[in-house]
Amino acid sequence: MDFNMKKLASDAGIFFTRAVQFTEEKFGQAEKTELDAHFENLLARADSTKNWTEKILRQTEVLLQPNPSARVEEFLYEKLDRKVPSRVTNGELLAQYMAEAASELGPTTPYGKTLIKVAEAEKRLGAAERDFIHTASINFLTPLRNFLEGDWKTISKERRVLQNRRLDLDASKARLKKAKAAEAKATCEGDTVPDFQETRPRNYILSASASAAEQELRVAQTEFDRQAEVTRLLLEGISSTHVNHLRCLHEFVESQTTYYAQCYRHMLDLQKQLGSSQGAIFPGTFIGTTEPASPPLSSTSPTTTAATMPVMPSVAGLAPPGEAALCLEEVAPPASGTRKARVLYDYEAADSSELALLADELITVYSLPGMDPDWLIGERGNKKGKVPVTYLELLS
Repeated sequence: MDFNMKKLASDAGIFFTRAVQFTEEKFGQAEKTELDAHFENLLARADSTKNWTEKILRQTEVLLQPNPSARVEEFLYEKLDRKVPSRVTNGELLAQYMAEAASELGPTTPYGKTLIKVAEAEKRLGAAERDFIHTASINFLTPLRNFLEGDWKTISKERRVLQNRRLDLDASKARLKKAKAAEAKATCEGDTVPDFQETRPRNYILSASASAAEQELRVAQTEFDRQAEVTRLLLEGISSTHVNHLRCLHEFVESQTTYYAQCYRHMLDLQKQLGSSQGAIFPGTFIGTTEPASPPLSSTSPTTTAATMPVMPSVAGLAPPGEAALCLEEVAPPASGTRKARVLYDYEAADSSELALLADELITVYSLPGMDPDWLIGERGNKKGKVPVTYLELLS
C-alpha cells in the first residue's frame, strides 16, 4: 500500500511538472526543444496520410452503401464482433418488385413479359453489385481501416510518449538553469561576505542541487533521444503504408472495372432481348431505333398534348422526301399482320392524316413498309389514320 501511494505521489508530481512546463510554453515563458526539420516533415506527412485515409474510407463506404442507417448498423455489428446479416441490394429488390408486378398484371402480356426480362437483368445486376461490395470491402476498405485502427494508434501513442519526454527534458533544462543561476548568485554573494562558516554550507547545497539537476537532465535527454528514434522509425514506416494502399487501390479499380463490365454485358443482353421482343410486337417498326418514347400524363386538349408529348413526325414521314404524301384512303390493309389494340389515352388528331383516339376503345392497327416506327395505321369503322404507338396497348 505504501509503495502504491509513493508511486501515485510520484506520478502526480510528474504530471504537475509537465502541466507547468506546457502552460509556460504556451505563454512564452519557457523554452521548448524543437524537433529537426526532417522529423517535422515526417509528422506532417503522417497527419496528412491519416486525414486523407479517413476521408477516402468514409466516402468509399458511402459509395458502397449509400444508406446511412445501414452503415450504422454494419458498424455496430463490427464493433460487437458479430457477422453482418446479408442485405438485399437495390437492384435485387427492384427485380423482386418487377417479377411480382408481372405475375399480377399478367406474365403473358407484352408488358408482363418485358417486366420479367428486366427483372432477371436487374437481379443479375444486383448480384454483381453484391460481389463488388464484398470484394471492395476486403481488398480496399479493410486495409485502410486496419491502418487507422492499428498502425495509426501505435504512432499516436508513441507521439504522446515523445511529447511527455520532451516536456520532461525541457523541465529538467529549466531546473538546471535555475540551479546554476542560484549557485552563481550565491558565489557572488560569498565573495562579499567575510563569514565563511555561514556561506559554505549554503554553497554546498546549491552545488549538490545543480549536480542533481545535471544528472536528471542527462537521463531526460537519453529517454527523449530513445523515444524520438522509436517515433522516427514508425513515421518512416508511412512510406510502406503508401505502397500497401497503392496496391489496394489498384485492386479496387480492378474490381470496379469488373463490376461495370458485368453491368454493361447484362444490359447489352437485355437490350438485345427487348429489341427482338419489340420486333415481334411491332413487326417491321423498330428497325434503326432503340430510343423509347414516353407517354404523356394527360391529353385533354391540343395545348396540353403539345406541352407533354414529344414532337411527332409529320404525315410526310409516310412518303420518301420529295414525293407527295401518301393518301390513306387508297391504302389497303395487309392480308395478314393486322392486330387489335386498346387505346391507353385520349389523343387529339393534329391533322386529317391522323386518327383521333378515345381512351379504352379498341381499334385495328397495322404497319406499312417504310413507316416511321413511332406510328401505325389505325382503323375504326370507316375511319382510318395514323396513330402513335405510345398510346396503344397491342392485344394478341
